[in-house]
This record gives sequence, C-alpha cells and structure tokens, in this order.
Amino acid sequence: MAIVTFWSNGKEETAKTLSIVAIATNMAIEHNYKILLLSTNYNDDTLESCFWEKQKPKKTLMDLTPPGSIVEFDNGIEGLAKAIKSNKATPELISNYTKIVFKDRLDVLLSIKSSSYDEYQRLRDIYPEILQAANQYYDLIFVDINKGLDNEFIRNILISSDLVITNLTQRTKIIDDFMRIKEKEKLFSKNNNMLLIGRYDRFSKYTAKNIARYMNTKEEINVIPYSTLFFEACNEGKVADFFLRFRTIDESDRNASFIKEVRKVTENIDYKLQELRMKM
Repeated sequence: MAIVTFWSNGKEETAKTLSIVAIATNMAIEHNYKILLLSTNYNDDTLESCFWEKQKPKKTLMDLTPPGSIVEFDNGIEGLAKAIKSNKATPELISNYTKIVFKDRLDVLLSIKSSSYDEYQRLRDIYPEILQAANQYYDLIFVDINKGLDNEFIRNILISSDLVITNLTQRTKIIDDFMRIKEKEKLFSKNNNMLLIGRYDRFSKYTAKNIARYMNTKEEINVIPYSTLFFEACNEGKVADFFLRFRTIDESDRNASFIKEVRKVTENIDYKLQELRMKM
C-alpha cells in the first residue's frame, strides 16, 4: 500500500499526465495490484479522455429539470467529498465513486469539475482524507498533482507520499530550475524520489546519461519515449486497448522502445517501493 505522486515544476509541458497514465495502465496489466489513479488538477479531463471515448451530448437530468430547481449530483470527487464530510466514507466505498478501467485492477477518480476556482479550492482540501482512506483499500495510488510548489496543498500531498516522481524535460532550463529547488527543498533530497523524462527523444544530445552527468547524480533517470500511436490512443480514449494490444511486441516494431521503457519504469517503481519498505 503506497502513494506515488507525479510532480513537475512550473508551466513547462513535461507529459506528466500521459506518463502517469502509461505507467499505471502497464502496472495494472503486468502486476497483480489494485490501483487507484487520480488527478488533483482543476477541471482537467485528460485522464477521462485517455480511457473513455467522448460521447455525443445527450439529454441530462439538468435538461429535464424546471428552472430554479436544485439538483445534486453525487458522482466522482464531489460525491465522495459529501460522503467523507458525513462520516459515511469507508476505504471500500471509495471505489463506488470511481470509473473502472480494469475490474479489481485499475480505477480512476476523475478530477474536480467545478464551475469556479473557489469551489475547486474548497473541495480539494478533502484529498488528504481520500488518500488516507484509499491507502487502506488499494495497493497503489498514483496521484497526478498540480505543478509547482506555490501552496501548502501541494506540499502536504508530496510530504505524505511514499514515492515522489519528478517529471523533467530535456531542456537545461527545466533541469537547472529543479536543481535549484532541490538545494532548497528538503523533501526532494530524501531517498523517496525518482526522476522521469516524458516524451523522451533519444536522438537529443541531452540523453538521460548526459543529463545525469550534468546534474552530477548517480541516480538513474527514467525515460518514456514519445510514441505517436500512444499519443493518439490518449486522445481517443483507447489507452487500455493500446497496452493490451502490445502485451507481446516484436523488437522491430516502432512502438517497441516505448513499451520497453514503460515496463522498465514500472519495474523501477516497484523495486523502489520494496526498497523503501525494507528501510522502514
């Protein structure tokens, strides 16, 4: 039972969400774990679009409700927040508010869909309680957290995480920024940190090995290469089908490098968590 949080600094695109989707899906297929995947971002439908195709708009209860009527929807994080505040939430109950990708393997708790940022800020305070309860039911919780370190919410989630995976790019500016943060922030100097580069270009001179030398670290830098087919699957709600299709893949296939590295990162995370448990 562990909380694995994917974090990045600043506004630079690091493919953080697509990386966490690939890793969680692969781990659910390859390992006998019960996994919860969730995002703490504001009005972000990326997780949903990765696993489910967009449906054509249909008439909803709101369309059939007379103006002025009050309608409460108890789906997703909003419904779960109500259950927790009413002291009705149990670890097992959390799964009732998720969407299933693989039964008993991978559940997704969609991000807060709020009409106002103030409402989002009010609701997101419930995440620590959700993680605490979910950690008693799921083997692994993958958290796609907001970027930066500009508020206590982000810091508290990172502190409570068993493993923090920092997402970088192959740009020296992003690497330099993180190196400065690491010098100041004690939570990034702990042993429960891993580095990951998404949308990795192996033809760049900023290879994982060269970046490790640049950072003067012996820590392995994990990578997930860019894959056109995977990117398209994320846009079409077909990520689960993508990984099931490539459970067996020929080395000559253009997607072989992507699958190989995703599996390698998955194994590294699993090994790191076992290592951390042994040191407790």
